[in-house]
Amino acid sequence: MERRRSLPDVLAGGIFVLIGGAFVVGALGYELGTPLRMGPGAFPMLVGATVAALGLAIVLKGLVAGEVIPFGPIPWRAVAVIVLALVFFGFTVRGLGFVPASAVTALLTTLASSRVRPLTAVAVAAGLTAAGTLIFVVGLQLRIPLLGPWLGF
Repeated sequence: MERRRSLPDVLAGGIFVLIGGAFVVGALGYELGTPLRMGPGAFPMLVGATVAALGLAIVLKGLVAGEVIPFGPIPWRAVAVIVLALVFFGFTVRGLGFVPASAVTALLTTLASSRVRPLTAVAVAAGLTAAGTLIFVVGLQLRIPLLGPWLGF
């Protein structure tokens, strides 16, 4: 019986392992604390370790019981638009503020798919912006202005 391997699973799992490992290494620069009084490095460490463990599981699945699936064409439009959206957010969040930067970023990421209709894109952007504001600004109390100085507020 021939062992089947899935190159896409192995590559995707490897990327997860690298990203998770980077978070773990980055978290080591912060105080971890104790289980009852977690420091600022505890959450990134846990998330990074979880992502790395899931990536390792995907790699093993790809090596042991993967489906033989040909590697399809790379969606370059989606890759470019998502990278552009992330770079846009990073460069504009302080100047525009969290709400406008998040809204434009979410709207740009919906453009990665050619099947998304404009009304759906606006609804997704509004929902993600509201959720992000509630989670990061209200819930986690990050000190990011909702509207930035570039907008004259």
